[in-house]
Amino acid sequence: MTLARQIDFSNAADVTPSDGDYETVRSVIETLTLEYQDQPSLEQLAARLDLSPTQLQKTFTRWAGLSPKAFLQAVTLDHAKRLLGREELPLLETSLELGLSGPGRLHDLFVTHEAMSPGEWKAKGAGLTIRYGYHASPFGQALVMITDRGLAGLAFADAGEEKACFEDMARRWPAANFVEDRSSTEPYADRIFNPSQWSCEQPLRVVMIGSDFQIRVWQSLMKIPMGRAVTYSDIANDIGQPTASRAVGAAVGRNPISFVVPCHRALGKSGALTGYHWGLTRKRAMLGWEAGQV
Repeated sequence: MTLARQIDFSNAADVTPSDGDYETVRSVIETLTLEYQDQPSLEQLAARLDLSPTQLQKTFTRWAGLSPKAFLQAVTLDHAKRLLGREELPLLETSLELGLSGPGRLHDLFVTHEAMSPGEWKAKGAGLTIRYGYHASPFGQALVMITDRGLAGLAFADAGEEKACFEDMARRWPAANFVEDRSSTEPYADRIFNPSQWSCEQPLRVVMIGSDFQIRVWQSLMKIPMGRAVTYSDIANDIGQPTASRAVGAAVGRNPISFVVPCHRALGKSGALTGYHWGLTRKRAMLGWEAGQV
């Protein structure tokens, strides 16, 4: 499950068996896993166990690392992907099968955790032809991916990891048609990594393939000047959704056009470097390289 896998019982030794916490958490996990279609509330779960909602919330979160609500959302999202993907159910039927009141709640679930709508998740790049090639760059081998409209993907790989890099990118658009064509991608690589070819008069054509929310986040990233950095909260405020820092972080992490759409300039809330899909060492190298260009 998307979030359920994050459960960590490493602190179990701090709780004695007589406390009953383990049985409480086990019971909640079982209930949410088997009865997700009922979408039980925290209050309903607490009443079953003769606990207060506050007590249950604190106990479950301390043991599992996430709230009962977040666990239920993870279970629901996993089943939603199964119904929309393998079973190909329409959005309305999927919503009702999950115990949701309608497609609106399903939409909110996907936007919160996947930063895209259910329909966009289901499309998976269908109808696209993406050409790709590997090229040398200041940050290791660069995988450049283009469509007939412009640059659609840019990723990085260390020596020997080219295949894994391609598979990682291809998973973003599993229904697309991929064609290896280095001669077509080479002009893009030359422009991307050669500052002398950067020109406002001849902008690089970029094609952002993603949800409306993701694209707004990526467009916000492109506003960050070279040599500067912003936080996820700054981006959330910029796109007019100040409470969406978590979804912003997910969208930043799924940016398919690394470096050009500068997700490496996005920092954590404290201003510290956060995880980077292509490695923190590469993120530091990019920031240092850019500092030398300013």
